[in-house]
Amino acid sequence: MLLNLTIDNVVLIDRLELAFDQGLCVLTGETGAGKSILLDSLGLALGARAESRLVRQGTDKATVTVVFDPASNHPVFTLLQECDFTLEDELLVFRRVLNSDGRSRAYINDTPVSANLLRQAGDLLIEIQGQFEQRGLLDQSNHRNLLDAASGNDKLVSQTNILWTSWHQAQKERAEADEKLAQAQREETFLRHSLEELDSLSPEEGELEGLSSQRQLLMHGEKLVQAMNACTQDLIGDNGVGGAENVIGGAQGHLLGIPENARDRLKPVVDALDRATFEVQEALASLQAISNDLDLDPTKLQEIEERYFLYQDLARKHRVEPKALPDVRESIAKQLYLIDTGNEHLQELDRRCEETRSKYVQAAEKLSQVRHKKAMELDKAINHELPPLKLERASFKTGIEIQDEENWGRYGWDQVSFLVATNPGSAPGPLGKIASGGELARFLLALKVVMAKVSPVDCLVFDEVDAGIGGATAHAVGERLSRLAEERQILVITHSPQVAAKGSQHLMVSKSVNSEKTTTTVFPLDEQQRREEVARMLSGAEITNEARSAADSLLG
Repeated sequence: MLLNLTIDNVVLIDRLELAFDQGLCVLTGETGAGKSILLDSLGLALGARAESRLVRQGTDKATVTVVFDPASNHPVFTLLQECDFTLEDELLVFRRVLNSDGRSRAYINDTPVSANLLRQAGDLLIEIQGQFEQRGLLDQSNHRNLLDAASGNDKLVSQTNILWTSWHQAQKERAEADEKLAQAQREETFLRHSLEELDSLSPEEGELEGLSSQRQLLMHGEKLVQAMNACTQDLIGDNGVGGAENVIGGAQGHLLGIPENARDRLKPVVDALDRATFEVQEALASLQAISNDLDLDPTKLQEIEERYFLYQDLARKHRVEPKALPDVRESIAKQLYLIDTGNEHLQELDRRCEETRSKYVQAAEKLSQVRHKKAMELDKAINHELPPLKLERASFKTGIEIQDEENWGRYGWDQVSFLVATNPGSAPGPLGKIASGGELARFLLALKVVMAKVSPVDCLVFDEVDAGIGGATAHAVGERLSRLAEERQILVITHSPQVAAKGSQHLMVSKSVNSEKTTTTVFPLDEQQRREEVARMLSGAEITNEARSAADSLLG
């Protein structure tokens, strides 16, 4: 629902603040009062093209702000979330600032956004139906969605979407497998030679680290033996003289001569020497074990280095780290397996493509049948609305055509378009190209009345929907607008007293001129003022008592 519209420095408007109610809001005023400025301002706030002519003369910028209060599950919130837009309030405030040089800035809830996002979000919240409006119902790309919404076939549409995705995923995998097979076949000789080399190496995970460690050990084996021998000598001494073990034993012997009652004070020292003795013995045992295991055979170093450098050479050849060679070997083996069994694999993918296509075709056909059935009901309902709107010679038809397979999509194979014929016997054509301005507005009104419950748009704006009509036809237009307002918020700019009388809220647009400037203002009418305005619309410049009586009759 549209709550507020605030306009600053747009054409003839100095500053204007409007609050809108639910239901049918009518805007009236004399020709030239500035009603179109309101639509221009609203369009600017909703992302329309910014033109510097809209900035009021003598000012440097124009600003328009609109406030919406959509339901918590409204599609606009999904759109904003998909654009990573964070909202802290369910009220949406759209603001557009237009500088006199034509540059503009757009905001949603004071966060800068692109004019395109502003327009996309605005299209979900409000729809402006005017004689030159080319969005909403006049945009053929919306017709299929509207027909599906009217059909209530969301589940079938979703199922078709899923099956289309499966089919195209199968096609993608088939194409990728074909390309991989062709690539592998081109490189078959290289791949088989590479696999032989890798198999001769037979790389194992973690082996390279072990080879590197053994290589370092063997390369420095002589120094290692010398160091170990020297260490052993220092620990055991020379013929029982010196050595860490003998020194510690001597120290322990000195403490044994101390009286037992004083020995408790030295217990920590005795324990430490015991531990030192044990650690020295452990070190000697480890040195002996390492010495026994140490194989300093030069041929062993040669074997290890040959294998180590083969890892390095093959890694350079395949442009990977040496530790990645097991993965390279597995990848090459898979490619060769694909070559050997490629045709079987492709045949399996072909079967999958055909199976998923068949399921999609079944769903698309069922979806198309539902659409055709609903289209007949929709055509009947809309054509029933046309005669009272002075469109008795016109007809409406929902066109559904099956597209070529290359144009099938995730929502089926149908191309849906709303078509009209304004005279019997004439070929139906696109809604926006066949009907004239006034006819178009009434066609759109009939569509909106029939489809009021399925559109996510909460607010509809009609401009000149009553153009070129009067009397009973104008009354019929007012009746349908009133009926539509039971489902949606409706704003209508009208010159028809019959339409104006149906409004639940009445706003008057007027223009004042003084020696310095011309200003457009808008103000709400109370019951008495409304009676006078409807009377003026009936009689013209001079309001007569007869016009007031007729106004009373229209207002009920």
